[in-house]
Amino acid sequence: MHLDVLLLVFGVIFIAELPDKSLFASLILSTRYHAGYVWLGSAAAFLVHVIIAVTAGRILTLLPHNVVELVVGILFLAGAGLVLFGKHGLDGEPHGHELSDKEAHSFRKVFATSFGIVFIGEWGDITQIAIANYTAKYQALSVAVGGTLGLWAVTGFAILAGGKALEYIPPKVFQRITGLILLGFGIYSLVSAVR
Repeated sequence: MHLDVLLLVFGVIFIAELPDKSLFASLILSTRYHAGYVWLGSAAAFLVHVIIAVTAGRILTLLPHNVVELVVGILFLAGAGLVLFGKHGLDGEPHGHELSDKEAHSFRKVFATSFGIVFIGEWGDITQIAIANYTAKYQALSVAVGGTLGLWAVTGFAILAGGKALEYIPPKVFQRITGLILLGFGIYSLVSAVR
């Protein structure tokens, strides 16, 4: 386990997930249903996505090193473009899935709803792509643990303090910071591929 890689991945993934639709979904769901159940469902969905991303990243490592650097660089630049210039629904109001009062108290229903919303919403997400890219460059276990902890922490943050923090810091600020970080990694990877 490489602590520096774990902390790097944790930080980037935490920041990247802040302006994401899954954060808002967890936030909205936790205002309506048991927060612990929402967190467990969301955390389980994120864990599955990290496993998928790490597996994809390990497949990339089968390619020659300069090809991996080139692919990783292009993916980071594409991710930066998506984050900086894509539409993310940050101006609109996120909507949660409605449950009846009886279902709202059921662990199974709230867990399944939270899991489903996050699992579907995270396919092809920038954090999934970033985790695959980091796995292609660094030790897989460190990336997996850092990515998972980053996603779990941001979900906890959304549930506990998200509503208040987002009153003071606009989601677009987090979006721009994430885009610039990914742009930097993309440029660095492309330079490494040319060398």
